[in-house]
Amino acid sequence: MNAIETAGLGKRYGRSVGLHPLDLEVKAGEIYGFLGPNGAGKTTTLRTLLGFLRPTSGTARVFGRDVWRERGAVHARVGYLPGEVHLNRDLTGGDLLDRTARLRGLPDTASAREIAGRLDLDLTRRLGTLSKGNRQKVGLLLALMHRPDLLLLDEPTDGLDPLAQDTVLALLREARAQGRTVFLSSHALGEVERVADRVGIIRQGRLIRSERLADLRASLPQRLQVRFRSPPRVDLAALPGLSEPSANGLDFSGIWRGSPDALIRALAGETLASLTLRESTLEEAFLGEYRQPEPGHVA
Repeated sequence: MNAIETAGLGKRYGRSVGLHPLDLEVKAGEIYGFLGPNGAGKTTTLRTLLGFLRPTSGTARVFGRDVWRERGAVHARVGYLPGEVHLNRDLTGGDLLDRTARLRGLPDTASAREIAGRLDLDLTRRLGTLSKGNRQKVGLLLALMHRPDLLLLDEPTDGLDPLAQDTVLALLREARAQGRTVFLSSHALGEVERVADRVGIIRQGRLIRSERLADLRASLPQRLQVRFRSPPRVDLAALPGLSEPSANGLDFSGIWRGSPDALIRALAGETLASLTLRESTLEEAFLGEYRQPEPGHVA
């Protein structure tokens, strides 16, 4: 059974479209990175999956449960971190933790307090005195504390220092190792690249790519740099896999697409000082998708 399954899931706000019909499957036990800039539809998707927003078309299921008609059953298996964490300013972190544990029916808070320790979160302080980063840690703690089967996280490392970010990513990897599922909405491409099994890229409410991270990387162009020891006899610019060639004396650079076999064969008879073929990053893939014309747009 998939952790998340949508079919034609859409959301309109009057005449404007928040989410175009979305077909998506997220497998149980994987980390799925959901990428897009602010306003792309990430939060609308998350809130619709939780039944906070009623879809205007299609269906969505979490572990086989309809997210609108069976919200209670869905919420029992989900840990959610919203994009903006709002807390009762008069409570301490410990007060809020205890209250949430009672609502969740948890027998104790030992596991949650262990997570708080790893996040370096002081539970004795009143929530109204906390910095943005510490409020974010409280939100993460509430999402993680009951070890849910599915984590729906909206920009989870926003406002955190690098050490805390590393801790959060470690916690997500541990959740996956335990067979739990993470749906990670973010525009922080580096963190998604470090933990995700698959990624989806959303643009103006449309899912424009969804695939394994390894497959996405393999499909991306590579940056080529060659330094020859003597003037080359081969014309690299003529190779079918090469674009954007640039030659400067004995230095040559360009963009290579596909298997490097043809490139290596072409260079086999040359004397090289250096050869570099660098993979594109997830950030470059993301920006490349966003540079493409919008659907229906005429340049």
